[in-house]
Amino acid sequence: MFRIGVVADSFRRGFRENVRAAAECGAEGVQLYATKGEFSPDALDTKEKRREALDYIRSQGLVVSALCGDFGKGFWRTETNRELIDRSKRILDMALDFDCTVVTTHIGVVPSDKSDPRYGIMLGACTELAEYGQKIGASFAVETGPEKSETLRDFILDTGASGLRVNLDPANLAMVIGEDSVHAAKVLGPLAVHTHAKDGVMLKKGDPEVIYGIKQPPEGSVGEKYFKEVPLGQGAVGFPRYLRALRDSGFDGFLTIEREVGEDPAADIRMAVGFLKDILADMKE
Repeated sequence: MFRIGVVADSFRRGFRENVRAAAECGAEGVQLYATKGEFSPDALDTKEKRREALDYIRSQGLVVSALCGDFGKGFWRTETNRELIDRSKRILDMALDFDCTVVTTHIGVVPSDKSDPRYGIMLGACTELAEYGQKIGASFAVETGPEKSETLRDFILDTGASGLRVNLDPANLAMVIGEDSVHAAKVLGPLAVHTHAKDGVMLKKGDPEVIYGIKQPPEGSVGEKYFKEVPLGQGAVGFPRYLRALRDSGFDGFLTIEREVGEDPAADIRMAVGFLKDILADMKE
């Protein structure tokens, strides 16, 4: 059955304070940002430092559900891909030192047209990471959001390697493209190695390539709000039916709570833990 985790940085404190807060909320695991700051490969540059950090996480009764390797750039530019690929490999390596096999990221917007030059650029970069992940026994997990589930599924399968998988975030799909969470679970659940438990609503239909920074926004639309993240249960995801569909797809990993907005994230996360536990209890009956 599912386990409940928390994106530790959602608490907006330091590493130890974030981990302790996650444990106090009743989580079983934490996802940690590993691209910069005190939990990056540069900061944790020795086995001893990584072991010390892992020992602290374990002392709080937690495991690492995933690392976040999102540099905020995506893999659609040939001029930056080499550096991003190499840095991503370092994070995949570091994940293993935390008894973790998942690194999540956004890769950009996968074109639905495979003849689009950007599709080939992204596929080349992600295939290299997929093959590297397969070699070391880890997964580079693409976070959902800007493209239809079928488009992402086919892209992942096109790499031909098991090291590229899915971090399923149903809220991103609901907020950005209006995709039903049950449909997403059926299509992508078999490829999912990690999920985010987040909720939200679409405010206005927009171009995903504008929302994710691939294209410039139309004149007069700068600052326009296309979606809103809300506490679990208050948005469009529909968690009871989504979690049943996710279970039926074969996924049995972490539901990792992510709270990127709000004045009191700790309170929202505590509520989310209880919300998920109630649904999971009902699913056992």
